[in-house]
Amino acid sequence: MASDEDIKDDTTEQAEEAETPEETSTEAEREARPMAGTLGAARYVHAAFFAFAILGAYVLGKVLFLAWGAVAEWPAAIRAVPQLVTYAEDERDGITLVAGAAVGTIGVIQAYRKQRVRGWADAVAGELSRVTWPNRETVLNGTLVVVVASAIATVYVTILDRFWSFLTNLVYGA
Repeated sequence: MASDEDIKDDTTEQAEEAETPEETSTEAEREARPMAGTLGAARYVHAAFFAFAILGAYVLGKVLFLAWGAVAEWPAAIRAVPQLVTYAEDERDGITLVAGAAVGTIGVIQAYRKQRVRGWADAVAGELSRVTWPNRETVLNGTLVVVVASAIATVYVTILDRFWSFLTNLVYGA
C-alpha cells in the first residue's frame, strides 16, 4: 500500500510535469518577441526613423499646402484644373497633411530598407551607446559653472561699458 509521502511525491511530480510545457511555451514566446531592453542601440535607430517620418510628414504637408495655395491663385492653373479651388483652405490643410504623411512615410520606409542607410544609422547608435554620459550631478555642476561664469562676464562687460562711456563723455563732452 502506498504511504502518504509516496502520494504527495507523485502529486508533486505530476504538477511539475503539468507546469513544464507552459513554462517552455512562455519562454519560447519571450524569445520570439524582442523586449525593449534587449533591443539595445537598435531602439534608438527605430525611434529616429519614426521621428523623421513624423517630421517629414509635417514639413511635406505644409509645403504641399503652400504650393497648392500658390497654384490656386494662378489663373492658368485654375483654367486647366478647376478642382484646385473647389476645396476651402481648411480642407486643403487636411488633405495636404494626409498626402505629406503618406509621402513622408513611404520615404522613410524606403530609406529604412536601404542597407547602407540602415547600417550607417546602426553604426551611429552603436557609437553613441559606447559614450560615457555624465550623471545628473556632473551636469548640474557644469550648468552652475556656466551660469555663474556668464553672470560674472556680464557684470564685467557692463562695468567696462559704463566706465568707457563715462570717459568718452568726459573727453568729447556729449
